[in-house]
Amino acid sequence: QVRLVESGGGLVQAGGSLRLSCAASRRAFTDYNWGWFRQYPGLEREFVAAITRTGAPDYADSVKGRFTISRDNAESIVSLQMNSLKPDDTAVYYCARTRRTAYYVPSTYLRAQSSYDTWGQGTQVTVSS
Repeated sequence: QVRLVESGGGLVQAGGSLRLSCAASRRAFTDYNWGWFRQYPGLEREFVAAITRTGAPDYADSVKGRFTISRDNAESIVSLQMNSLKPDDTAVYYCARTRRTAYYVPSTYLRAQSSYDTWGQGTQVTVSS
């Protein structure tokens, strides 16, 4: 079973930066697409960013220009660099792996929670005003 280990969450002031990382077992990493979602209390998880197995990124409009997703296939790590953080970014952040390993997947697929079948435990990000 694939295990995802997230790290990097914490408390930061508005305007600051955090870097989230998600480590996976190597044989379960390279062939897949990866995403980050976040969840506010009482609400469904929402899409934040994704990266395809070929390295193409996709972002939610709310984070575009502030967040950067990347993947290190050698280390089996997917990261989310978050800059210019706002109090509205306060949430639990989850990394996830898609079901499909196809080279091409549409943006609608990457943005759907149902496209992912393996999830991390979540890491809290709190941005103070």
